[in-house]
Amino acid sequence: MAKLLIIDDERGIRNTLREILADEGHDVEVAENGRQGLEMAQAKAYDLIFSDIKMPELDGLEVLKALREGDEAIDTPIVMITGHGDVETAVQALKLGAYDFLLKPLDLNRILITTKNALESKTLKQETKQLRKKVAAAKGAQMVGESAAITRVREIIDKVAPTEARVLITGQNGTGKEVVAHLIHENSARANGPMVEVNCAAIPSELIESELFGHMKGSFTGAVKDRAGKFEQADGGTLFLDEIGDMSLAAQTKVLRALQESEITRVGSDKAIKVNVRVLAATNKDLEKEIAAGNFREDLFHRLNVIPIHVPSLNERVEDIPLLVAHFAEQICAEQGIALKTFDNDAIKALQAKNWTGNIRQLRNVVERLIILAGPQITAEDVNLYA
Repeated sequence: MAKLLIIDDERGIRNTLREILADEGHDVEVAENGRQGLEMAQAKAYDLIFSDIKMPELDGLEVLKALREGDEAIDTPIVMITGHGDVETAVQALKLGAYDFLLKPLDLNRILITTKNALESKTLKQETKQLRKKVAAAKGAQMVGESAAITRVREIIDKVAPTEARVLITGQNGTGKEVVAHLIHENSARANGPMVEVNCAAIPSELIESELFGHMKGSFTGAVKDRAGKFEQADGGTLFLDEIGDMSLAAQTKVLRALQESEITRVGSDKAIKVNVRVLAATNKDLEKEIAAGNFREDLFHRLNVIPIHVPSLNERVEDIPLLVAHFAEQICAEQGIALKTFDNDAIKALQAKNWTGNIRQLRNVVERLIILAGPQITAEDVNLYA
């Protein structure tokens, strides 16, 4: 169900559009004039807005400009409503950022098609933005900072990346363990091969073996065709086992065998498949304590822990916060398509004084929140208000 706003000073138009769109299952709100509609659109998030062009107080073009420009700008699709004699104005509205326009008298099919297309366009834009974020993160893994703690991590990466050694990356959630894994892969001889990631904590224990080693058609309910697992997909490249401390003991046994023999067997098959994979693993758990508790295999731990890399928490490297904030601000402003915002010295000091239990991930979220909610220069007052 989409949330829609109709801005029109004609009661008949408002009611007709509301009834048509409500019958399609949408949540519809209405505004009686341009000023009321602008206030509602700036106060709430809508999936689609319809606005008449000719209205008293504030006409549709003025509403459109206000919603597309300045600090309150939104990218919600806006469909303009116009009479036959005002098509030129409607075309002007398209140039100002309107998604489309509807001609009076309103046509039912045209309303439904335009609504469907506009909502799909909004969804596509959101998916594209997320995809761009993921692609940028994957291609541009960066370890930002100059502190002694992060410099030491960078030195170890430089030494271990060109080798075939297995690496166990430890650290709290949000410290950047995935970034370390990407940097190792990108600076290795396997950089042109695949980098396959598995979040062991996100996969149910009964499915982890199929996910890692693949399965044969009919080997269990739902196995409708043969499927290669992550080890096969990573052949010639790197397999990153994230949150390995959450892997079941049964799966640990099979991973150990795969590491020892460089081969795997799909679920439902007795045929061994040779794989050439470099394994990197990460965890936020103390695996030695997990071994003592009987939750993790000691022999697997020693197979994985050839080169240990511990990623420091943000609280251990607060001197890196100014560089991290500048990096995130540039990244986020580019993603949002807005002018670069800056943080004054007092704002940086206020951020350094905070307790960062969520580490780098939490800092990035806070920087994004401040960029969205604060003015062009972010102050300590903004940090105290929003962080």
